[in-house]
This record gives sequence, C-alpha cells and structure tokens, in this order.
Amino acid sequence: MCGLVGLFDTRGERPVSSALLGEMTTRLAHRGPDDSGYFRAPGIGLGHRRLSIIDLAGGHQPLFNEDGTVCVVFNGEIFNFAELVEELANVGHEFRSRSDTEVIVHAWEEWGAQCVTRFRGMFAFAVWDARTRTTFLARDRLGVKPLYYTLLENGWLLFASELKGLLGHPDVSRQLDVRAVEDYFAYGYVPDPKTIYAGCHKLPPGHTLTVRRGEAAKEPRRYWDVSFQPLVTQTGAAAAELIERLRDAVRVRLISDVPLGAFLSGGIDSSTVVSLMTELSSAPVRTCAIGFANADFDESAHAAEVARQYGTDHRSYRVAADDFALLDRIATHFDEPFADNSAMPTWQVCALARRRVTVALSGDGGDELFAGYRRYRLSMAEERIRRLLPAPLRRPLFGGLGRLYPKLDWAPQALRGRTTFQALADDPVGGYFRAVSILTDDQRRPLFSDAMRRGLQGYRAVEVLGNHMRAAPAEDLLSRIQYADLKTWLAGGILTKVDRMSMAHGLEVRTPFLDHPFVEWSATLPRSFKLRGQTGKFILKQAIRSKLPEHIVDRPKQGFSLPVTRWLRGPLHDRMRAMLSGGPLADTGLFDMNFVRRAIEEHRSGRADHGACLWSLLNFSLFLERVHGGAGARAALRPLTASVSTPASSTCGAGA
Repeated sequence: MCGLVGLFDTRGERPVSSALLGEMTTRLAHRGPDDSGYFRAPGIGLGHRRLSIIDLAGGHQPLFNEDGTVCVVFNGEIFNFAELVEELANVGHEFRSRSDTEVIVHAWEEWGAQCVTRFRGMFAFAVWDARTRTTFLARDRLGVKPLYYTLLENGWLLFASELKGLLGHPDVSRQLDVRAVEDYFAYGYVPDPKTIYAGCHKLPPGHTLTVRRGEAAKEPRRYWDVSFQPLVTQTGAAAAELIERLRDAVRVRLISDVPLGAFLSGGIDSSTVVSLMTELSSAPVRTCAIGFANADFDESAHAAEVARQYGTDHRSYRVAADDFALLDRIATHFDEPFADNSAMPTWQVCALARRRVTVALSGDGGDELFAGYRRYRLSMAEERIRRLLPAPLRRPLFGGLGRLYPKLDWAPQALRGRTTFQALADDPVGGYFRAVSILTDDQRRPLFSDAMRRGLQGYRAVEVLGNHMRAAPAEDLLSRIQYADLKTWLAGGILTKVDRMSMAHGLEVRTPFLDHPFVEWSATLPRSFKLRGQTGKFILKQAIRSKLPEHIVDRPKQGFSLPVTRWLRGPLHDRMRAMLSGGPLADTGLFDMNFVRRAIEEHRSGRADHGACLWSLLNFSLFLERVHGGAGARAALRPLTASVSTPASSTCGAGA
C-alpha cells in the first residue's frame, strides 16, 4: 500500500513548486513509511510514499517506461501482474523490476485507457504520458483503494490518495458542501463521489478520468459494473464452485515479500478466508483477534476456536473498548466526518496486527455479496406486506400507525414498531433508506438550521440510494439493495474505514471476497441462494459447513458495535457537552443549537435516546477541530446558506 499525490497544469507548462509537492506528499507519509519519491517536469508533479510489499528493492516510485515518457504513481496491488508481464514481454516491452507497478506503465502503452480492464486487484493510480500530454487517473472496481481530485479555477488538477493531500495546497477551497453534510447525518459517512468540501471529489469505484492538456476536463468514465442477472444452477454445484472461486481469490492474495496473516473475528467470513489460507499455506497462518471485557461484542472465544481447528499462529489481545483518546487520532485520518463507531476497534485490531505482519487478509464484502445483514431480511419481509395492499390504502394506514405508535427507544427491537410502520408506508427505496439511516428525515429536520435547510434547496439524502437502486442492473428488490450497498455502504463506509485505519499503521489489507471475478459470479446466483427464509448467506454456509463447526456457521452476525448511547450519558458526556454547546459547531451555522442543547439534556436524563444524533455531532465536531479548523481554515467556519454539490468536472478553489 502506498500514498500518491499529483499536480497537473491543464492549460500549459507552469512550474511545479518542489516545496508544495513535498508538503502534499508528506501529509501521506503514514501510508508509505518505507520510501518516498518525486517527479517534476514543466506542468506536472508527482509524489509517492511507499509501503514495500512486492520487490522491496526494485519497486521505487514514480516508475517509468523504457524511454521515460510514461510515468506512474500507484497505490495497491495488481494480483495478476505475473501473467501480464509475460503477455507484455511477448509483444516487446522490457521490464527492469519484479514490481507489479511496472506492469501499469507498459499496459498503458499497449492498451491505453482500457488497461484497467486487464487488471485484477485493488488499485488507485495516476499515469503521466508526456507524448500525449495526458494525465490518466484510475480506481479499482469496488473502491478498495481511494483517490481524490479537484480542478482549481486556475487550471491545476490536483489528486491524492487522501483528502489531506489535496488540503496541503493553499488554493483548495474549504467551503463545506451542505449536501454532503445532509448525506453524512443520514448515512454516517459522505458517499462517493462527494466529499465534505464542495469542489473536491472522490473518483468513484470502477471509474477512470482522462485529462489532456489544452482540452476541457471531462466527466469520469465508468469502465466496470456488476450485473445481477441470475443463472439457473444447483445448490451443490454452486456451493462447490463458490469454494473453488474463493480459494483462487485467496491464492492470488498470498503473494508477498513481507510477513502476511489474517484478521480472524470468529465470524463466518473471516473464518472461511482463514480456512482457505491454511489449505494454501505450507506454514501456520498468522491470525490476529481482539477481545473486549464486555461479552456483548466480544468474539475472541469464537476466533480462538477456529484458530485451534486450523492450527494457526494465533494472537488474541484484550483491548479497552472505551479508549476515548482514539477519537481525536481517528478523526485526523478520515479527513471528513465519519460516524461508524466500529472505527475504534478497527484501529485497534490493525495496530495489533501490524506488530506481526505487514499484510492481512480480511472477510470484508461477504455480507454485501451474500445478503448477510439483518436489514436484508427485514426489507424483504416489508416488501411482502407492501405487495398485499395497494399504495393508496397502505400509505395512509401504516403512515397513521407510524405517527400514533410511541417512539420506544428504550424497548427491545421487536417492540419498536414505529420505524417498521413508517417503512411500510414508504416505497422500497424509502423503506430501505430508513433501514440504513443513522438519522431519519424526521430526526435530521430539527437538527438543521433554517439556513442549512435553505441551502439544501430541496435535496434529500435518500436521492443517493434511490439513484443507485433505480440504476441497478437487477430485476428483484434484494439485488437492487445489494447493488446500492456495493456503491454506497461498502465503498463509502466499510472500505473507507478499513483503508484509513490500516494505513494509519502501515498495514495492507486484502479482501478476497471482493475479487472482481468472484463478485461478478456471485451476482449471478439466484436470490434464494443468498437469502432463504430467515437465513442469510445461505449458499456460503452450505459451502463451508464441512470446514467449520456448525455453531460457528449458524451463529448470528455480531460485529463491532460499541455502547455509545451509554458512553454519552457517562464517561463521554462532559466532553460531548463542551464540544457541542458552541465553538466551531455553532460557527458553521448549520445546526439549530437550541435543539442540540435540548438533545444533550434529554439524553443525559434518559427521557430520550439521542445517541445516534449526538455521536454523529461529536464526530462532526471532531472533524471541524482536528481537520477543518486545525488545518488553518478557521475562516471557512462561517454560516453557509447556499453551498451545493457541483458536478465532478467543476472547479473549486480561489486560483493561484
């Protein structure tokens, strides 16, 4: 894993400041502690920080073709690079290293923008081609690796692996995007392609961006998508094929010149990965798990059982779930507000894994591909009820029940009928939006100020989900939901969290479930192979039953879920009150501070559960203090009344 930055003059050949390029690159030093490299020429500057994984001696970047006319900076791994080296060498390309990075420059020479379709891996990279005066940016199909960019008003294109790299340039505007703020308080993260800043963008997964000097910037181009078109197959055959395909995805991810291991939570996804790693490895697999004193979210005993079964070299560490000092450190790595509280244990498990390995395999992606989340089952049950009643009858009936039913935040999940009634009154998009929202429309509305609501100009965060579900190449609701989750929750939430928390410790995480041939194949499985009755991951469980104990296969999904509601009434209350009662949060003009203060008091007294709202506000305030204001942008903390998202090709910044 690595970090890259770049500056490209789209209008001419103005010089690149070495000090500025150095500052932007240094901000990504945590992504690449082993090496750094720079390239400058008239109108172009590239910087790189390297975490050495393959060809430790020969993989220095920026890396060039034979005559120095094509240059690349790269973050990620091309797992099929050996096959591509052979193919490219056979048509005359000369290789001077064993690095997968060198494949990219020769693939660009041979196939141009279509080179990305030949790569199997996780990647974000930038190519500079002096012959055509072209900069080419690319991001992998699922969004495992990040890439940010902005086009300044003065014609400079900037790009970087993290937003902090762009913010190292003084001309990048810090104007907050109110639509991104709305999205954050709905989803807990800012979905692609937006960022929290109005003129800065994420290159979406499965997209490229080609910019030629002297030509107008174009929109990013999609080069890959996944189609949910089920094929007829038998359960036994599908289960066997699943194992073979996933074994191959694991196999290619074992290539490494540094110590390699795996996260082992004791859940079915990571346990499956570890079982296949053991089959493919001659030495015991190094596995790592963390445990907590609170049994409600401690899975270490299950992980230890799987480790014993497969004879792994296992280490389990007990950590403090309430290490609140992590909140400040974590905020600086996300660069945007990020409300997923599982970032804290993810930070901890990455820190512990890095003591023993430089590369770790994970089970991320299994829930999205095989319908493992509880919300999938609930959404399908709601849809069955929707189909029984026509909309003119259903909407007033369940809408009325939703308004009348008390809001029982304190009650067991089964008794919280209000949310279910409201979801049944809505259409499938609105119903699923309620399932994934950390704050519903009704909860966000009183939180925002009048100026914030005016600035939104009618925009609602549900549009993000709705656009993906409507565009999904799928016929059934479950597949449309899975498609939307791949585009939003997986890329913007799960993979962002894992990338930032692992890179904070110089750890590379590889995700076999997100091997794109495996993803494409899984999308062809019938819906009943994923969700059968109340059983999610049906075909995965059938495939792995011979490899894992029954109680491991069938136990409910647990995951990292921390008691933030209790924390905000107890050990975090005083700090939360201090941060949310005024200061930068009030200065933005985005929030109704009377409502915020009332929510703090109601939560502390137990009269209401505002845990999700206050946790989201706390993390937004940490972003303001540690990133936004802390980066010397205090002047940008001003009331916002009309900032809106701009198209991906629009400009930001005051110019140079």
